[in-house]
Amino acid sequence: REEKQLELTLEALISQVADLKNSLVSFIYKLENEYDRLTWPSVLDSFALLSGQLNTLNKVLKHEKTPLLRNQVIIPLVLSPDRDEEIMRQTEGRVPVFSHEVVPDHLRTKPDPEVEEQEKQLITDAARISPDVAQKQIQSLNKMCSNLLEKISKEERESESGGLRQNKQTFNPADTNALVAAVAFGKGLSNRRPPGSGGSVQSGQPGAGAIIAGTAGMQQVPMSGAPAQQQPMLAGVQMAQAGQPGKQVAGLR
Repeated sequence: REEKQLELTLEALISQVADLKNSLVSFIYKLENEYDRLTWPSVLDSFALLSGQLNTLNKVLKHEKTPLLRNQVIIPLVLSPDRDEEIMRQTEGRVPVFSHEVVPDHLRTKPDPEVEEQEKQLITDAARISPDVAQKQIQSLNKMCSNLLEKISKEERESESGGLRQNKQTFNPADTNALVAAVAFGKGLSNRRPPGSGGSVQSGQPGAGAIIAGTAGMQQVPMSGAPAQQQPMLAGVQMAQAGQPGKQVAGLR
């Protein structure tokens, strides 16, 4: 009866492990060949499937009708350095030979001595901590994780808002083009001259110190006593010839 129960348990375990292996192979294939179009929800679905299969496997192992496998001892009957085709078929090509080099790894029922020592040390350290201290450490760790998650969320929000500000247009292209055309080609500017630019300006009158007009309004007026020299007339302000009575030179302020 015990042997029959052991066989049934082994068959159930082999079936569960085969399903778990297929899921792992499928997930690894996605990571290696479909990483460019792999989405996070798809990854979470794969993890959920693996987690469910591991839980099912643990339930089979912890079932009350499952015999204690740790009490079963496996002894290799034949060790050979030669290639074994039957082992190759059962292991899907992973184990070509069943020799003294691979037996300790494949038939081991306990972890490595270094790992086992570290596990014992962790168990001892955990037993020394009182429940109150452990609860305080848990609360402190949860607080650190919450602060870290809050900072990450804040940086993500700032990054998104910064991207929106950069994409927002802060100028009018039509106004910019009109301004460039006006500065470079004078497009849209008025050709009217300021009033009073075409006549003489008397000293003391308003506007005597007005802006000087363009070079198009400049004229040459001969000065008395200096026939070879020319005196310009600026902004239509006529320079009176020296020696003429009753006329004064208009002053520019």
